[in-house]
Amino acid sequence: MEDGIIKTSKRGTAQGAAISPLLANIYLHYVFDLWADRWRRREATGDMIIVRYADDIVVGFQHEADGQRFRDMMRARLGQFALQLHPEKTRLIEFGRCAANRRKWNGLPRPETFDFLGFTHICGRSRNGSFQIQRKSRKDRRIAKLRQITEVLWRHISRPIPEQGKWLNQVLVGYFAYYAVPTNSRSIHAFRHHVKTIWMRMLRRRSQRHKMTWRRMEQIANDWLPTPRILHPWPRERFNVKHPR
Repeated sequence: MEDGIIKTSKRGTAQGAAISPLLANIYLHYVFDLWADRWRRREATGDMIIVRYADDIVVGFQHEADGQRFRDMMRARLGQFALQLHPEKTRLIEFGRCAANRRKWNGLPRPETFDFLGFTHICGRSRNGSFQIQRKSRKDRRIAKLRQITEVLWRHISRPIPEQGKWLNQVLVGYFAYYAVPTNSRSIHAFRHHVKTIWMRMLRRRSQRHKMTWRRMEQIANDWLPTPRILHPWPRERFNVKHPR
């Protein structure tokens, strides 16, 4: 449907249909995955890593020249199958262990960040000063989720606190289940704080003679909202799989 007018098409798949991501993965397996793996073995002059989730792709190169050649050849490859790279999302950036020092030596600002699967990836440092890839919740996704929570709460402003709290608990549990990764602790704590603030404002608007103090709100939040904590292991721990056989 475009501008209220329904148009039938015999090509492509319906956006949002359950079969669309499955067909897209099958299509990209032959169009991109097999081709990229062959390119890595035959064309790359250094190390190369490929990560694809649906139509989101991140490719890392040891040498910048490999990245430039791969981008140009990938654009041509996709064009053969009526596909094209997103002009605003496709970037070649300097990222990795030596990126910050190299850019600082050349008088350039800190390395650029990139977004992938809801996270902003940053060239950071651990507490002992060693290089560390840090992941933070994407700001635009976090703001959009808070707006959605606000709209639902205002539609159910007259519901009892336990009913609202139970729903908010489910929302935060689901949010933390995805975003509670190492290096993202500050972001998930901030998300819970924003939810608590939105809830308090809504409860205060229910009555002109409200008695909703911040201390009272803290008690309500502790009763219903889960405490944010890191739920996912570090990558080194996650891949250290041990099997009894």
